Amino acid sequence: MAEQARSDGLIHRDERDDGTLLAAVAAGDEGALRALYETHAGWLAIRLRRALPASAVEDVLQETFVAAWRGAGRFQGNGEVGGWLWGIARRQAALWARREGRVELVLDEAHHHTSDDPAGTAASRTDLDRAFTALGPAGSPARRLARMVLVEDRSLAAVARELDVPVGTVKSRLHHLRRQLRGTLRKEGD
Repeated sequence: MAEQARSDGLIHRDERDDGTLLAAVAAGDEGALRALYETHAGWLAIRLRRALPASAVEDVLQETFVAAWRGAGRFQGNGEVGGWLWGIARRQAALWARREGRVELVLDEAHHHTSDDPAGTAASRTDLDRAFTALGPAGSPARRLARMVLVEDRSLAAVARELDVPVGTVKSRLHHLRRQLRGTLRKEGD
C-alpha cells in the first residue's frame, strides 16, 4: 500500500500495511500504534475472552499493546504482525493468570468448546478432562510441563532453565506428552 501523509500530517491505517505500521511504532509513532490497535484489538479480545474472564480482557489487551509499543523494534518480520501480537497477548494472559493464581482456569477455558450445543460442550469438556487426567495428578512433571508450555507460553529455553535440563530434553518430553495426549484422545474416540 502506498504511504501518503494527509493534510494533518498523519498517515492513516488504510494507507499502510501492518509491517509499515509496526516499523512506525518502533520509531515512536503513537498514531501507528492506534492504527494497529484499531485493526487487531477486536479479534485479539475475542480470542482472549475464550481464556480469560471478561473483566480481565481489557487489561490484558492494554498490556499487550504496551508490550508491543516497547518491543516493536525487536519484530524481525519472520511472520505476520497479527501472529506476533497474538503471541504477546498469550504471554500477557499467562502473566495475568499467574498474578491472579488462576493458571488452571486459563488451561481449562482456553480449551473450552464454544458450541451452542450443550451436548457438544459437555463432550468437549469431558475429553479435555480425560486428556489432562491422563497426564497424571496436578503436580506431576507432565502436567507441570504442559502448564509451562501450553498455558504460560514459556519458551523451551525458559522451561529448560526452570527444570534444569537441556532444551533437547524438554523437546523430547513435549514429544512424549503430545503423543500421550493424542493416544488418550484416540482411545476415547473409539
